[in-house]
Amino acid sequence: MTDFPKTEFIDRELMDAVAEKAWQSPRRRMNYNFHRSTDEGINRLLNVMHRGSYLPVHRHLAPERTESIVVVRGKVGVTIYDNAGAVVESRIVGAGCDCVGFDIEAGVWHGLVVLEDDTVLFEVKQGPYAPITPENIASWTPAADDAAAVEKFVRELEEMFK
Repeated sequence: MTDFPKTEFIDRELMDAVAEKAWQSPRRRMNYNFHRSTDEGINRLLNVMHRGSYLPVHRHLAPERTESIVVVRGKVGVTIYDNAGAVVESRIVGAGCDCVGFDIEAGVWHGLVVLEDDTVLFEVKQGPYAPITPENIASWTPAADDAAAVEKFVRELEEMFK
Protein backbone atom coordinates (compact mmCIF):
# COMPACT_ATOMS: atom_id res chain seq x y z
CA MET A 1 0.00 0.00 0.00
CA THR A 2 1.34 3.42 -0.95
CA ASP A 3 1.52 6.06 1.76
CA PHE A 4 -0.09 9.09 0.11
CA PRO A 5 0.23 12.57 1.58
CA LYS A 6 -2.67 13.64 3.75
CA THR A 7 -5.46 15.56 2.02
CA GLU A 8 -8.12 17.48 3.91
CA PHE A 9 -11.09 19.20 2.35
CA ILE A 10 -12.56 22.42 3.69
CA ASP A 11 -16.22 21.46 3.55
CA ARG A 12 -19.39 22.36 5.40
CA GLU A 13 -19.00 19.41 7.79
CA LEU A 14 -15.53 20.56 8.91
CA MET A 15 -16.55 24.22 9.18
CA ASP A 16 -19.68 23.36 11.18
CA ALA A 17 -17.71 21.11 13.56
CA VAL A 18 -15.15 23.85 14.26
CA ALA A 19 -17.93 26.46 14.57
CA GLU A 20 -19.58 24.32 17.25
CA LYS A 21 -16.30 24.23 19.19
CA ALA A 22 -16.04 28.01 18.83
CA TRP A 23 -19.46 28.36 20.50
CA GLN A 24 -18.06 26.37 23.45
CA SER A 25 -15.02 28.65 23.76
CA PRO A 26 -15.17 31.72 26.03
CA ARG A 27 -13.31 33.59 23.24
CA ARG A 28 -16.05 32.66 20.74
CA ARG A 29 -13.47 31.41 18.25
CA MET A 30 -11.54 28.26 17.45
CA ASN A 31 -8.64 27.38 15.17
CA TYR A 32 -8.31 24.22 13.11
CA ASN A 33 -4.70 23.68 12.04
CA PHE A 34 -3.78 21.97 8.78
CA HIS A 35 -0.06 22.11 9.56
CA ARG A 36 1.18 19.11 11.53
CA SER A 37 3.51 21.15 13.72
CA THR A 38 3.73 24.81 14.67
CA ASP A 39 7.41 24.55 13.73
CA GLU A 40 6.56 24.23 10.02
CA GLY A 41 7.68 27.04 7.73
CA ILE A 42 4.09 27.79 6.72
CA ASN A 43 1.16 27.64 9.11
CA ARG A 44 -2.25 27.02 7.50
CA LEU A 45 -5.44 27.11 9.49
CA LEU A 46 -9.13 27.80 9.69
CA ASN A 47 -10.08 30.46 12.23
CA VAL A 48 -13.79 30.14 12.98
CA MET A 49 -15.35 33.03 14.90
CA HIS A 50 -18.69 34.29 16.10
CA ARG A 51 -19.88 37.85 16.71
CA GLY A 52 -18.47 39.27 19.91
CA SER A 53 -15.13 37.50 19.52
CA TYR A 54 -12.37 39.95 20.40
CA LEU A 55 -9.15 40.24 18.45
CA PRO A 56 -6.93 43.06 19.74
CA VAL A 57 -5.34 45.37 17.19
CA HIS A 58 -1.92 43.89 16.51
CA ARG A 59 0.97 43.59 14.11
CA HIS A 60 3.46 40.88 13.24
CA LEU A 61 6.80 42.64 13.60
CA ALA A 62 8.91 40.75 16.13
CA PRO A 63 9.40 38.34 14.50
CA GLU A 64 8.40 39.70 11.10
CA ARG A 65 5.53 37.72 9.61
CA THR A 66 3.24 38.28 6.66
CA GLU A 67 -0.32 37.03 6.79
CA SER A 68 -2.88 36.15 4.12
CA ILE A 69 -6.55 35.65 4.93
CA VAL A 70 -9.48 34.53 2.77
CA VAL A 71 -13.01 34.58 4.18
CA VAL A 72 -14.58 31.25 3.27
CA ARG A 73 -17.89 31.86 5.05
CA GLY A 74 -19.37 34.90 6.76
CA LYS A 75 -18.08 38.44 6.95
CA VAL A 76 -15.58 40.57 8.90
CA GLY A 77 -14.72 44.25 9.05
CA VAL A 78 -10.98 44.82 8.61
CA THR A 79 -9.28 47.93 9.97
CA ILE A 80 -5.75 49.15 9.22
CA TYR A 81 -4.18 51.68 11.61
CA ASP A 82 -1.25 54.08 11.64
CA ASN A 83 1.23 54.10 14.53
CA ALA A 84 -0.88 56.65 16.44
CA GLY A 85 -3.99 54.46 16.32
CA ALA A 86 -5.93 56.30 13.62
CA VAL A 87 -7.85 54.14 11.15
CA VAL A 88 -6.26 54.66 7.74
CA GLU A 89 -8.28 52.03 5.89
CA SER A 90 -11.32 49.90 6.57
CA ARG A 91 -13.13 47.36 4.47
CA ILE A 92 -15.79 44.69 4.68
CA VAL A 93 -14.30 41.36 3.67
CA GLY A 94 -16.48 38.33 3.21
CA ALA A 95 -17.58 35.32 1.26
CA GLY A 96 -19.67 36.60 -1.64
CA CYS A 97 -18.56 40.22 -1.13
CA ASP A 98 -16.56 42.33 -3.58
CA CYS A 99 -13.51 41.68 -1.37
CA VAL A 100 -12.99 38.12 -0.11
CA GLY A 101 -9.55 38.35 1.48
CA PHE A 102 -6.43 40.34 2.19
CA ASP A 103 -2.67 39.99 2.40
CA ILE A 104 -0.87 42.05 5.01
CA GLU A 105 2.83 42.75 5.33
CA ALA A 106 4.81 42.50 8.55
CA GLY A 107 4.53 45.46 10.91
CA VAL A 108 1.12 46.75 9.77
CA TRP A 109 -1.28 47.43 12.65
CA HIS A 110 -4.54 45.66 11.88
CA GLY A 111 -7.66 44.33 13.47
CA LEU A 112 -10.96 42.84 12.54
CA VAL A 113 -14.44 42.57 13.90
CA VAL A 114 -16.69 39.60 13.20
CA LEU A 115 -19.90 40.75 11.48
CA GLU A 116 -21.64 37.35 11.15
CA ASP A 117 -21.73 34.27 13.36
CA ASP A 118 -20.04 31.15 11.96
CA THR A 119 -17.48 33.22 10.04
CA VAL A 120 -14.66 31.06 8.70
CA LEU A 121 -11.26 32.47 7.75
CA PHE A 122 -8.57 30.49 5.96
CA GLU A 123 -5.26 31.91 7.16
CA VAL A 124 -1.74 31.38 5.89
CA LYS A 125 1.12 32.72 7.99
CA GLN A 126 4.86 32.33 7.93
CA GLY A 127 6.10 29.83 10.47
CA PRO A 128 7.26 28.72 12.79
CA TYR A 129 4.39 29.83 15.01
CA ALA A 130 5.22 32.81 17.22
CA PRO A 131 2.65 34.04 19.75
CA ILE A 132 1.86 37.73 19.58
CA THR A 133 4.08 39.47 22.11
CA PRO A 134 2.93 42.50 24.16
CA GLU A 135 4.90 44.95 21.99
CA ASN A 136 2.93 43.70 18.98
CA ILE A 137 -0.44 44.50 20.58
CA ALA A 138 -1.50 48.12 20.09
CA SER A 139 -1.45 50.23 23.26
CA TRP A 140 -4.78 51.81 22.30
CA THR A 141 -6.61 48.47 22.11
CA PRO A 142 -8.37 47.23 25.27
CA ALA A 143 -6.83 44.50 27.38
CA ALA A 144 -8.60 41.18 26.78
CA ASP A 145 -9.48 40.89 30.48
CA ASP A 146 -11.29 44.27 30.57
CA ALA A 147 -14.74 43.00 29.57
CA ALA A 148 -16.47 46.40 29.57
CA ALA A 149 -13.78 48.06 27.44
CA VAL A 150 -13.69 45.10 25.05
CA GLU A 151 -17.47 45.14 24.61
CA LYS A 152 -17.40 48.91 23.92
CA PHE A 153 -14.51 48.55 21.44
CA VAL A 154 -16.20 45.69 19.55
CA ARG A 155 -19.51 47.60 19.45
CA GLU A 156 -17.76 50.70 18.03
CA LEU A 157 -16.10 48.59 15.33
CA GLU A 158 -19.42 46.93 14.45
CA GLU A 159 -21.01 50.39 14.08
CA MET A 160 -18.20 51.45 11.73
CA PHE A 161 -19.25 48.73 9.29
CA LYS A 162 -23.04 49.28 9.32
